[in-house]
Amino acid sequence: MTPGAVDPPRCGHRPAHRDGPTRCCADSARLGGMPSEHAEFPNLRVFDHPLIQAKLTRVRDARTDHAEFRRLLNEIAALMTFTASRDLPVTAVEIATPLERTRGVALARQVALVPILRAGLAMTDGILALMPEAKVGHIGVYRDEKTLRPVSYYAKLPIDIAESETFVVDPMLATGGSASHAVTELRRRGCRSIRLVCLVAAPEGVRRMYTDHPQVPVFAASLDRELDGRGYIRPGLGDAGDRIFGTQ
Repeated sequence: MTPGAVDPPRCGHRPAHRDGPTRCCADSARLGGMPSEHAEFPNLRVFDHPLIQAKLTRVRDARTDHAEFRRLLNEIAALMTFTASRDLPVTAVEIATPLERTRGVALARQVALVPILRAGLAMTDGILALMPEAKVGHIGVYRDEKTLRPVSYYAKLPIDIAESETFVVDPMLATGGSASHAVTELRRRGCRSIRLVCLVAAPEGVRRMYTDHPQVPVFAASLDRELDGRGYIRPGLGDAGDRIFGTQ
C-alpha cells in the first residue's frame, strides 16, 4: 500500500478522491441509498426508498389525474436515475476555482436517453433535469393486443449513440417485448452500455430481459405480482400512456 492510499471497499468501487470517505455499496444499501438486488432475478434492482414508494403509491391511485400522474412519473424517474447512474465512468479534470486550482471529475462518456414511445416520454424531463447535456433518442413500439408481441413503427437515435451510456426508459415492463426490442435495436446501432429504468415490472418481463439481454440491468420501483390474461401488470397502475395523456 502506497502512503496516503485508501483501501477500496470490498464491493470493488473506489472513492472519487483519495482523501475522501469510502463507503461500501452494502453500507449504502443498508442506509436506503441503493436499490436492493432481487434474489430471483440477478438483473433486477428494486428501489425501496420511502420517497419513491410514497410517490409510486400516488401514481397507482386511480384518483390521480393526468397532470399529477405526469409530474409524479418525472419525479420518480429523477430519483431512480440519481442512483442508477452512480457507476457512470468519470475522468479526472483540473479546474480553477476563484481561489486556486483543484482537481475534480467529469463524465467520461456522453449520456443518451431513449424513451420508448409513447409512455416513456413522461419520464424524460425528470432525468434531463439531472443531466441536461444528455442526448435524446426515441424508439416507437406498440404491443399488438391480440398477440402481445411488439410492433416497431419508429426509431430516431443520435448518430453517435454507440459512444453513449444509454438509459432506456418506460414506465412499465410487462411482457418485456418492447424493452427487449428497444435494446436489440440499440445493440444493432453499436451500444454496449445500456440500463433500463421503469416504474413497475412484472416477473415475466424481467425474466424476458434476463433471457434476451442478461447484461442489461433493470431498475424498477416495484416488482409487481403478475401479468393478467390481457397482458396488464397486476396490481400495476393501469394504462400508463392513457393516464399520462388523458386519453382514457
